Amino acid sequence: MFGNIHRAAIISYSAAFIGLISLGSWISIPFFPVPFTLQTLFVLLAGAVMKRSAVIPVAVYLILGVFGLPLFHNGLSGIGVFLGPTGGYLVGFVPAALLTGLVYEKNSKWIRICGLCASILIVYACGIAWLCWSAGMGVVPAIIIGMVPFLPGDPLKIGAAYLIAKRFS
Repeated sequence: MFGNIHRAAIISYSAAFIGLISLGSWISIPFFPVPFTLQTLFVLLAGAVMKRSAVIPVAVYLILGVFGLPLFHNGLSGIGVFLGPTGGYLVGFVPAALLTGLVYEKNSKWIRICGLCASILIVYACGIAWLCWSAGMGVVPAIIIGMVPFLPGDPLKIGAAYLIAKRFS
C-alpha cells in the first residue's frame, strides 16, 4: 500500500465524506415523514469528487448507522431506521452516489448536471417506493408527502454540489 496515492486518496476522501454525510444528517429540519437534511448534498458531492468510488463512503456510512452509530437524521441509528419511512431514501443514496460518480467520469457539463438531477430522482424513487410499502400509502400521496416539499431545495443542492466539485477538478 505504501506509495499508492490513489488508494490513499480513496481512504482519505471516504473518511471525509462519511463525516460530511453524518454532519449533513444532523443539519435537520423536522418534517413528516422525512426530515429536511443536507445528506443528499454530500452524497452528490461524494460522487462528483470520488467518481464511482463514492459508493464506498456511502455504503460504510449506512453500515455504521445500522450497527448503532448515531449517524442518521437527528442522531438516529439501527436497522429500525431502514424499516421506517426514511429507509428507502437512505438505500437510494448508494445508487445515487454511483450514478453521480459515473457521470462525473465524463467531461461534459450538461451530462454532469443531468446526472446530478437523475441521482436526486433515484433517491426519490427508492424513498417513495419504500414509503408506499412501509406506510401503506398510495403512490400519489407518497409523492406529495415524500417528494414535493423537498423539490425547492434540490436545485440548490445540485448547484452547490456542481460548483463545489468544480473546485476539485
